[in-house]
Amino acid sequence: MTTTAMAPLPRGRINSIDMLRGLVMLIMLLDHVRERVLLHLQVSDPMDISQTEPGLFFSRLLAHWCAPVFVFLSGVSAYLYQQKGRPLTPFLVKRALVLIVLELTLVNFAWLGSYHTLYLQVIWVFGLCMLLLALLHHLPRPVLLVIGLLLVGGHNLLTPIQFSPGESGYWLWTILHDRGFLLAPGEAAIAVKISYPLLPWVGVIVLGYLAGCWFQQSAAQRQRILWRSGWLALAALLLLRGFNLYGETLDWQIQPTAMLTVMDLLNFTKYPPSLDFLLLTLGLMCLALRALERAATANPVARWQQVLADFGAAPMFFYLLHLYALLMLYNLAALVFAPNQQTAYGLMLGVSHVGWVWLIAVLLAAALYWPTRWFAGFKQRSHWRWVRYF
Repeated sequence: MTTTAMAPLPRGRINSIDMLRGLVMLIMLLDHVRERVLLHLQVSDPMDISQTEPGLFFSRLLAHWCAPVFVFLSGVSAYLYQQKGRPLTPFLVKRALVLIVLELTLVNFAWLGSYHTLYLQVIWVFGLCMLLLALLHHLPRPVLLVIGLLLVGGHNLLTPIQFSPGESGYWLWTILHDRGFLLAPGEAAIAVKISYPLLPWVGVIVLGYLAGCWFQQSAAQRQRILWRSGWLALAALLLLRGFNLYGETLDWQIQPTAMLTVMDLLNFTKYPPSLDFLLLTLGLMCLALRALERAATANPVARWQQVLADFGAAPMFFYLLHLYALLMLYNLAALVFAPNQQTAYGLMLGVSHVGWVWLIAVLLAAALYWPTRWFAGFKQRSHWRWVRYF
């Protein structure tokens, strides 16, 4: 990660980062609509290709992009914040605590409208990553690079290590590496489940922090770095996954049809994210960020760019807004239509095909754009400190 030929940091927000954030927010909306109305066709991790039709498989695969991009860009943003002469540690600690509190309260309630189980998911892991980055960023950059690469590339070696509930170390290992219940249903008034194991995500935010210096390069230099980094990650993926060398728990195999073979090849583990999962998502992230920068240079006033940037400029606001919009709309629909699909959570209202998920997501994105745009503008103008956490 070169630090030569540094340019002054741009004033205000970096449009390409907001555009990329906005794009993944819309993809996240699609996946959360799926979680709300297609729960009877729940997908496993990795997905069972014999039970998952292609439309649902590739919709879910697309959503794999969201968390890695957000965690990586959180690291980039932390670096840029620091370079403006502001102390990073207190900002990260306060931001982390806000995220963790939101996950335990508003976010959890929005999913099921109750507190029967606390699901510690992506916002939780963002918060923990920021807490650790608040400590780690003091280390020399070469040491940080080693830590980031080891956590991203080496955590697959830890897969054979497992603990059963009740064993010493089970809680710690569940938080760090293995998805599972800290408190199972029936053990306490509220069950607690870790959905996003921590270790590899710390590596991602550290690498994002180190990549922040790319935004002190000239635009041409940065775009070359993004281009090379993206293709290097995808080439490594092709080698490791193509020959079943390393980076994924389950090997891919030739299937009865070409479509099933492609699905098997791209069927990666998200919980925790395998090396192959991160090579795919972060490699595509670099290429997408370069493409967005070049598009902004070619036509800086394109309407679609501003729409993406508006969604990306207020990510936490949009996150909470869309969750509660989905909760409200589902409850309203349930008053009109009878539950029609059996799920793991009982009889619920659902649609029959993933095409309906796409349609609902598009309509909801259009409806939520204007309040999100308003808040993004308010956030930029406001002097209230709490606003910057959203």
